[in-house]
Amino acid sequence: MAKIVGPRERELTHEFLRLKSYYLFASHFCLVRRPNEKGHVEKLVDYARSNFLVPVPAVDSLDQLNAELAARCQRDQERSVRGKSGTVATLLAEDRAKMLPLPARPFEARRTADVSADSLSLARFDTNSYSVPTKYAHRTVKVVATVSEVTNRLRRPTHCPAPAVLGPGTVPLRSDSLPGPVGAEAGRVDFARPLEKWELPECYGVLRRRLEADERHGTKAFIRVLRLLETHTLAQLTDAVEYALDLGIEDPDSVRVILEYRTDRPTELFRLDGRPQLAGVRVPPTDVAAYASLLTAPAPAAEQGVAS
Repeated sequence: MAKIVGPRERELTHEFLRLKSYYLFASHFCLVRRPNEKGHVEKLVDYARSNFLVPVPAVDSLDQLNAELAARCQRDQERSVRGKSGTVATLLAEDRAKMLPLPARPFEARRTADVSADSLSLARFDTNSYSVPTKYAHRTVKVVATVSEVTNRLRRPTHCPAPAVLGPGTVPLRSDSLPGPVGAEAGRVDFARPLEKWELPECYGVLRRRLEADERHGTKAFIRVLRLLETHTLAQLTDAVEYALDLGIEDPDSVRVILEYRTDRPTELFRLDGRPQLAGVRVPPTDVAAYASLLTAPAPAAEQGVAS
């Protein structure tokens, strides 16, 4: 809720209104500081804490924790409730029969905000700065935050997740938040804030050392290699860089050619299967012999006069 406007009246947030309209339920709010009005809920919370979270589950991720809690809830449905006939699973089936069916797609729980990216291509949201592509600096981007990630939705739909659980002031990195055009100051690659804690595979350090040793503008050439991340993944570029180093190649254009060749996919053959309307179309083969006349054509009159 956004605001209390009466004993049981509330001014609801936009996201809660979305939830109500999606699942089609009516809301009923308890009085403030009256825990006795929701004693059954409080008791169930205490039961779940004592039976599902003791001892504390040892997990590596939120997804694993949710899976473990779901399994424990499933096992709990086998118990019988005092004063009720049947198990928890039986009572649940009876309740579900009286409820509306769930929508085919689950509700997207998220929070959105329009934020402005600064000159460092950083967008501030919820005490953290998230890097966006450099071309969106000084522009407004839409931030969509869920439980597990924060996504920037730009003019062209782009999925650029960053972990949602971050300390204040953290700057998650986007691989395309790199120093601008190649002509920009080469030192920005070392001091750009989004790149401060960027740990690249070892092959990038080898490539940079070779470029800076053999070429006057080696750092700029290294930036050109990094900017290939705007159109390819880090794994794809790393594979191309390692292959180039094995061949003794360091220049950015060669790395780009290797990368594009390795990520290229052959064009699929056009098939007539499922296209009966095209079965009767006949295209006559090209008579290439007709082009032979170009080799024996008489010279223009002006050229003949000059020759004589």
